[in-house]
Amino acid sequence: MCGIAGQFALNGGEADPDLVRAMAERLFHRGPDGEGSFFSGPVGLAHRRLAILDLSDEGRQPMANEDGSLWIVFNGEIYNYLELREELSAAGHRFSSATDTEVILHAYEEWGRDCLSRFNGMWAFALWDARRRELFCARDRLGVKPFYYTLVGGSFLFASEIKALRVHPAAGGKPNDRTLSTFLAWGVADHTPETMYDGVLQLPPAHSFVVSGEGSGVPERYWDFAVNDAPGGDVGDDETARGLRDLLADAVRLRLRSDVPVGTCLSGGIDSSTITALINALLRAENPGSVGDRQKTFSVCFDDERFDESRHIDTVVAATGVASRRTTPATEGLWEDIERLLYLQDEPFASLSIYAQYCVMRLARDEVKVVLDGQGADEQLGGYIAYQAPYIRGLLRQGHTLAALREGVGSARRHRSFFSWAVRQSRVRSERRELLRGSAPEVLRYAGSLDEVLKREITASNLPLLLHWEDRNSMAFSIEARVPFLDYRVVEYLASLPLDQKIRRGVTKYVLRRAIRGLVPDGVRCRMDKMGFVTPEEVWMKGELAPKILALFSTPAFSRRPYWDAERVLRNYREFLDGRSAYSTEFWRIACAEMWLRQFDT
Repeated sequence: MCGIAGQFALNGGEADPDLVRAMAERLFHRGPDGEGSFFSGPVGLAHRRLAILDLSDEGRQPMANEDGSLWIVFNGEIYNYLELREELSAAGHRFSSATDTEVILHAYEEWGRDCLSRFNGMWAFALWDARRRELFCARDRLGVKPFYYTLVGGSFLFASEIKALRVHPAAGGKPNDRTLSTFLAWGVADHTPETMYDGVLQLPPAHSFVVSGEGSGVPERYWDFAVNDAPGGDVGDDETARGLRDLLADAVRLRLRSDVPVGTCLSGGIDSSTITALINALLRAENPGSVGDRQKTFSVCFDDERFDESRHIDTVVAATGVASRRTTPATEGLWEDIERLLYLQDEPFASLSIYAQYCVMRLARDEVKVVLDGQGADEQLGGYIAYQAPYIRGLLRQGHTLAALREGVGSARRHRSFFSWAVRQSRVRSERRELLRGSAPEVLRYAGSLDEVLKREITASNLPLLLHWEDRNSMAFSIEARVPFLDYRVVEYLASLPLDQKIRRGVTKYVLRRAIRGLVPDGVRCRMDKMGFVTPEEVWMKGELAPKILALFSTPAFSRRPYWDAERVLRNYREFLDGRSAYSTEFWRIACAEMWLRQFDT
């Protein structure tokens, strides 16, 4: 896990060492263990190292092959590097380090750009092929690791974070009004290659492209999957559950490969509890040295029991015997933390729930350099309650009226509170739309049938944004975050299952709940009150943050923005503070966007 940056000077120019090194310096938090750079004519590559595998100097980057014809800067992990190394050695390749980075170089030598299909992991890399005079750039299948780029000043620039690109005075100098307006209206981001900075793009997940002296090519997709739209299947529940459990166990086993300590993020929900329990089972069976004698878990708790999951965390800890470290975020210094969080994220974020994860990573940094967590399960397994409606809609569309009725009854029985909440939130959202000015492209996350929604959520409308937040939150404290549910084998397996293995009579994550029977305590396995890492945003916006938000909404700069009706925003927010209207998450999105816009004004 590292930070990468580089330049390809187009049309015969030469790379600027001062620029490239300054870009890498902005990424110090991603790699405090070392730095390196390489320059050759038009190309400059720089790297900040977070040492995870092969802690010796042999693991330094940029790294070259034996004859120096290939050079790479790489951020991520290839979890099956040992198996690939063995295969490549049998084909005659010789290795001088114990790193996965060197495996990428030899894999490219052996299979060319098709090497990507052989990797199981997370990655963003740029590989300079001196013979071809090309820079090969690639991002992992699900977009766990970031890759940003821009064409500016006659150069192609790339980096792990946008802040590094903005070292160049002409890069990302103004907001992208379209993406900012969409964020304000719909709360989405990272759903397209565009960012909130004009002219700054991100390489989409599962894409690669080549840069030559004439410019960059068009990103090409190298992997895809289809979500099964069948409402039911012939495979038995037990067989399906065993298949998932075996795949997940192997995904976790691979992600415990490390030369530094590994811990686990434990929220008390089903997904993180599954990862915790699987690690404990592997600890007993195989004793992976990266975990230690006792698994370390890291959790966030709150004094307000409406947001606190301590009882579920206690249940998992009691069943597994893991070491439990917990943090309760204090409101003192909250505003300063939010300002730093915004700097680290580079773009405004839709919810203060992100702060809980930030606090967990801050807690973990004193004991581990790698954490595993349960990100990605909800989008694949229909874990959010909002997915119930698309499932019923799809059943009706296919003519399965009785099945749709059964699902409706099951959802109503298990999630009554959700339906009243959804009606209330829908009314609030429709009222708040008048706070914004202009128009934004419509983003309807839950339109269509369940298979369509899940595919969109995994690839565009939700998961990419969550992975963005997790990457920045973990790297803020020089921690590598690994996500077993996004092992591509697990993704392909879950996508292939019929929909009733995901939701059945209102029960979300049906196949997972069966797969972890006897592994995760039933008090957690069977719970339906999904929370995850959440924060009391509404409480804070009415309490500790209110003076800051009022001051923000009252400034002349805020009133001049073209994105909202400042007078109406301030009036509505005061009505909320006075108890005369309900809270809307648009208040936070507008406030966060204003804080971010001030970066351009200073």
